[in-house]
Amino acid sequence: MKKKSLAVLGVALAAVLAMTGCGSTTPTDSSGNEKVTVKYSNFISNGGNEKNLDAIVQSFEKANPNITVEVSTLPYSDYATALQTDLAAGTQADTFDIEYANLSAFVADGVLAPLDGVEGSKYKQSLLESYQSDGKQYALPSSFSDVVLYYNKDLFDAAGVDYPSSDWTWADETAAAKKITNASSGVFGDFQNMSFYEFYKVLAQTGGKFLNDDGKSVAFNSPAGIRAAQWLADKSGTTMPTTAQGAGTADFDTQLFKDGKLGMLHSGTWIVSSFAETTANWDIAVEPGDTQKASAVFSNAIGVSSSSKNKEAAQKWAEYMTSSEIMAQTRITSGWELPPTSDETVLQQYLTQGKPDNRQAVFDALIDVVNPPVIGANQQQMADIITNALGEIEAKRSSAADALKDAESQINTLLN
Repeated sequence: MKKKSLAVLGVALAAVLAMTGCGSTTPTDSSGNEKVTVKYSNFISNGGNEKNLDAIVQSFEKANPNITVEVSTLPYSDYATALQTDLAAGTQADTFDIEYANLSAFVADGVLAPLDGVEGSKYKQSLLESYQSDGKQYALPSSFSDVVLYYNKDLFDAAGVDYPSSDWTWADETAAAKKITNASSGVFGDFQNMSFYEFYKVLAQTGGKFLNDDGKSVAFNSPAGIRAAQWLADKSGTTMPTTAQGAGTADFDTQLFKDGKLGMLHSGTWIVSSFAETTANWDIAVEPGDTQKASAVFSNAIGVSSSSKNKEAAQKWAEYMTSSEIMAQTRITSGWELPPTSDETVLQQYLTQGKPDNRQAVFDALIDVVNPPVIGANQQQMADIITNALGEIEAKRSSAADALKDAESQINTLLN
């Protein structure tokens, strides 16, 4: 009996161990829910908003004690390459930032999980719909912002120039920039990046189109396109520092503005918070147009990886980061872009948050909007072709007409 009892006990113990197995090592919260970790890769908090993101993460984890959010933040300039590398290797985070222009390529590649049960009424509908495809929601908008004209009032006053107004044109901006520029003291009148993202916008400001209506061929190799490219290139070395003077260095333009050495800066509202500590007397205005106004509006979103093992928790985090009250209030009070909320009363709070005084310009810029041209998987190549063409014009290695003709040929090849 003794031996039999020991044998039975041994079998029972083995069964218990077998049943508990690795399950005994699975951590749970106080309610017995399995604890999971959701990885989040982002660029939106880089450059001054890391603490703001952390505050939202902590609030989410408090409300969801079984979910830990592991954050990885990269500079915007490095993010796209890092994400593509991770996607190719299958090592992407559970959730990650995407931009509107990349959605179609990510959906086609099957890297985004469709999101079910989203409470769509919480979001500004135009932004929510931007991240839909074939009736399915593939990402949730996390913020939106537009590009405005920052200007230093002290430098305008010193040069005896009136501040930018709603009826300013390119000619007004050029005239003011020339009066403000003082090469001997290192003061420049203007700064506008020589890039695809500026080109398609100024092209619209002068009445041109980037793609033909069928979307299968380019339209920018035109008198309007040449004028737009020349408008950007002519600033370099006159009212704007050249690449050799530092214009190609990351954050060079914002630092120049902080130091009170730049009269005007074309940039997005996402950098408002970075000017909080500057002593410069500054404000913002809607960008001038040529034949018409046109403002660039950008939105970011969070997608859930189709290969995530924790899709439910990942979507819960994505929804919190894009629609929670603490997210909206954190963005409003810190000037960290604008929340995608449908609650207009929340957005109106933005107007009373202090500097810049003319925060209304952020909403006025939404009246005349131009969206970036999107061509799918070859989006980044298209952007690089335009940026390289502008560099050739700036360096005077090519005329605007020749550079755009070459860019037209390259992009039409991508389209076909």
